[in-house]
Amino acid sequence: MLERLARSLSFRLLAIFVILAGVFIYSATAGIRWIYQEDDLRELISGHLSLHVNYVRRDIGVPPRIERAVAITEQVPVDIRISGEGINWASDPGFPEMQELTFGASEIFSEEPGALLRELSDVEFAVLGNHRFLKIDQGSFDIIVSSPRIADDSTGPPLVPVIVGFGLAWLFIAYLCVRWLFQPIGSIREGAARIGRGDFDHRIVDYRHDQLGELAEDINQLASDVRGMLDAKRQLLLGISHELRTPLSRLRLAVELLKDEHGREDLKPEIAEMEHIIATLLEAERLNTRHAPLNRRTVSVRDVVDDLILNHFDRERKRIEVSFDDPGMTANVDDIRVSLLVKNLLSNALRYSGDGTGAVRLGIKRAAGMLVIEVQDEGPGFHADQVANIGEPFFRGDPSRTRETGGSGLGLYLARLVAEAHGGRLYLREDYDEGACLVAEIPF
Repeated sequence: MLERLARSLSFRLLAIFVILAGVFIYSATAGIRWIYQEDDLRELISGHLSLHVNYVRRDIGVPPRIERAVAITEQVPVDIRISGEGINWASDPGFPEMQELTFGASEIFSEEPGALLRELSDVEFAVLGNHRFLKIDQGSFDIIVSSPRIADDSTGPPLVPVIVGFGLAWLFIAYLCVRWLFQPIGSIREGAARIGRGDFDHRIVDYRHDQLGELAEDINQLASDVRGMLDAKRQLLLGISHELRTPLSRLRLAVELLKDEHGREDLKPEIAEMEHIIATLLEAERLNTRHAPLNRRTVSVRDVVDDLILNHFDRERKRIEVSFDDPGMTANVDDIRVSLLVKNLLSNALRYSGDGTGAVRLGIKRAAGMLVIEVQDEGPGFHADQVANIGEPFFRGDPSRTRETGGSGLGLYLARLVAEAHGGRLYLREDYDEGACLVAEIPF
């Protein structure tokens, strides 16, 4: 889930909004505190507050005059309590008693570094419910001022939850806007995936006229261009096949008419090998793409293997040991190409297995949703520095081998392409040391 969110452009953009909002709030708060901590402004505000406190002191006087306290509460939305020698008066009967309030210093009014305002002399502060109280020492009397009035107890929601609620609401609205903004990405991604799988007729149509729309148009144009190039490549391959096979047919006919029987027999294998290489290269070129069409159908794997051995390895069948984990196993594959894969693996193993008499073991099993084909031989195997080259075109494990002993070097290459065209792979089992064990894995 977290990995998916990390890849989401909408989530990233939303995270940027949140971070910028946090930075803005922090910067604004820090800026206000910095401005308030400037000596001139700090002194000005602190002086005004001190002046108001002194005004209240002078106006009420010593001993306190109740009528002046009443006049202040009529002009300003506050309540006042006066306590001292023989006096315990409050402008509102609900005003808390002295023992209900805990007075002390305020972080705002302090001489400590970082405080917003200068400390007010002979003044303490307290909070009870939604009211704030300020106590002024007036000789032997205490004057306590409450804001707001006791009767005006706030019934509205607290300020902080309201601000947080509005912030979350705007954040949700921003998320909806961002999601709408990037909504075409889903269609573009799905369309690109279909085109990537070879469906070059697919076009992305559900997009807006903006930069994402331009991207969709570019992908559509790319699909058209790739389809055109592949069609041109296919036509070129067909042309090459035709042009090469025609002179080879004439050459074969000319060889048949040679009077030199020894020379004729020497040339026939060369011509056959050239035809085989051309046919193999053309098939490899068709498979060497993610978009190669496969004629998949559900087949019995045992029937495919039995037909292959009967038709192509009848003379060597005594050397081939076949084993099935499940004789009734079926798979949805291109059976003709899978047969070609097994044929090339067996041909390679038979060719290099000992002196031509060594056994070759063909194992068919199911593992982790894969059709696993293992071919083991008793040959010389591969050197460690050759493993990375297995399956490359024209690669031979023994560079000294010629076509008479080592083939064209295209068999494993074609087998690898068949496995990859099915979404699988071909590799060498490195823990097998009695020869070579090549493994093809194909998804069911």
